[in-house]
Amino acid sequence: MIRLLIFVILVLVLGFGFAWLADRPGDLSIVWQNRQIEMSLMTAVTVIVSLIAAIMISWWLVRTIMLSPRTVSRYFRANKRDRGYQALSTGLLAAGSGDAAMARKMNKRTKGLLKADQEPLIHLLDVQAALIEGRHEEARKLFEAMAEDPETKLLGLRGLYLEAQRQGADEAAQHYAESAAEQAPHLPWAGTAALSYRTREGKWDEALKLLDRQRQAGTIEAASANRAKAVLLTARARETVDSDPAHARDDALTALKLAPAFPPAVLVAAKALLRQDNLRKAARILESAWKADPHPDIAEAYVHARIGDTAGDRLKRAERLEKLRPIHAQSYDAVARAALDARRFDLAREKAEASARLQPCEGIFLLLADIEEAETGDQGRVRHWLSQAVRAPRDPAWTADGYVSETWEPVSPVSGKLDAFEWKVPVEQLAGPSLDNQPPAEAFDRAMASLPPVRKAEAAAPPAPAEIADPLADAMEPDADAAGEPDSEVKATPVIDGNLTADTGPQPKAARVESRDPEPVEVAKDSVKSAAGKPAAGKPKTDQSQAAAAPPAKPARPAAKTHTPPKARGDAVADPEAEARARETAFLAHRPDDPGIEIDSEPDKPGRFRLF
Repeated sequence: MIRLLIFVILVLVLGFGFAWLADRPGDLSIVWQNRQIEMSLMTAVTVIVSLIAAIMISWWLVRTIMLSPRTVSRYFRANKRDRGYQALSTGLLAAGSGDAAMARKMNKRTKGLLKADQEPLIHLLDVQAALIEGRHEEARKLFEAMAEDPETKLLGLRGLYLEAQRQGADEAAQHYAESAAEQAPHLPWAGTAALSYRTREGKWDEALKLLDRQRQAGTIEAASANRAKAVLLTARARETVDSDPAHARDDALTALKLAPAFPPAVLVAAKALLRQDNLRKAARILESAWKADPHPDIAEAYVHARIGDTAGDRLKRAERLEKLRPIHAQSYDAVARAALDARRFDLAREKAEASARLQPCEGIFLLLADIEEAETGDQGRVRHWLSQAVRAPRDPAWTADGYVSETWEPVSPVSGKLDAFEWKVPVEQLAGPSLDNQPPAEAFDRAMASLPPVRKAEAAAPPAPAEIADPLADAMEPDADAAGEPDSEVKATPVIDGNLTADTGPQPKAARVESRDPEPVEVAKDSVKSAAGKPAAGKPKTDQSQAAAAPPAKPARPAAKTHTPPKARGDAVADPEAEARARETAFLAHRPDDPGIEIDSEPDKPGRFRLF
């Protein structure tokens, strides 16, 4: 465009020049070597311009002829380079899509068209082709060669890091990540990996230095950097709070400035101040954190901050927390626990019930059970609160990646992630697939489909009436080792969520229930009634061993049902009667958190994932 503009301007200048000379005619006379040459001014200018143009054209022709070999070679070299880059681009695309054959073909073509020392992407294509074909040892050597070249060093270090992670060589992966982070802290993968390794080993000083470098490089946001720094400072302060309280106090206070009301930092700062006998400032920090976010650990530290306080003094401090954050479940809980220690049962019961109304959880019902046990000793009421605790949601805890810890930790022990622990209700264990809601016919068909042909033929024949048993009646029969002994000698201790209650005397085996769901407990009670009365439905009338002297009672309610398939043991049958009974009593009571036995009508196939 610029050249065209210059050419137009030149033509206009020549046109205006010739027009100006045409308006002003004149003659030009030249005497040279006794010869006189006369011509008009227009003719003289035309001859001069034509001569200059001829000289320029002649020079262009001569120059073109002289440079033609170089021009031709440069043309072919550019064409070859273009074809090489096209092959390189095609090879990288093929490697990215997983086409190993095309990537290998384009790799060979690229090496024939381009020089490897001039184009680093050829090494990348080599590595990608080797990785796709599974030649990991060759790929590792290529990455090592790339790591020695300053131009491809970071690419080689990343490849070596990934290969070390794939092989499970954590030390080698850490070395490569540290090297990359030292040379280029702006790389997110290198900084994150190096920071993770340093925090796992507890190198808080080095982790803080790396975090500052990442923040200066702009690879991490300011809010995320402040949070991570607060966690690192809290972790370092927690380790030095016993040996160096002053340094731990400074780190914890700095962490609180970066992350206000962070409970672990609050606790460490208060502990360091208490070791320096600065009770007033420690209490002020705990009160500020309690106003922002009530936490049971903060309440525990505040109530027991001063050694030697009586139970009444601790109750006053708990009531102080309630005033700071009224109408809150944690405030009521703190007062209730302090009142229980002070033997103020009326106040403890009032606050615990208020907390249960605001936020029902397992811990508050267990506290009510403790209050009932300490005040009245009524085992019936105690069992009532324990049953409420069984049904209530779990208490919040420090949780990270499915791992529940009693105390806060800066790094997750599962994934090694920094600041992974959260104060929340732990996730309940998911139950597996159950057949409780399926009709008995469909469940039995699925059980039959899972049997081998020989077992299907045996199961097809209906069992004799005497072989059909009631699961509740079977549950009330004595054990094999206690045959001949009356049922009254069978003793059981009811268990509610792992807490043993008082021995209630002789009970049948069906009363041994360990469940969080009230349904199995009620079934057990009904089975106890059935044991004291007439035989359960389904038992032959000729069996009068358990109902000889028992008054008639209300029939037991059937238990929750789930499908239990008979076990296939080949052609030999060890006990046909037991298996026939198992086929008929395919629905047995199970705990709500027990997924039961999974029955699949199809055999396992390659590539199929089983979730349970």
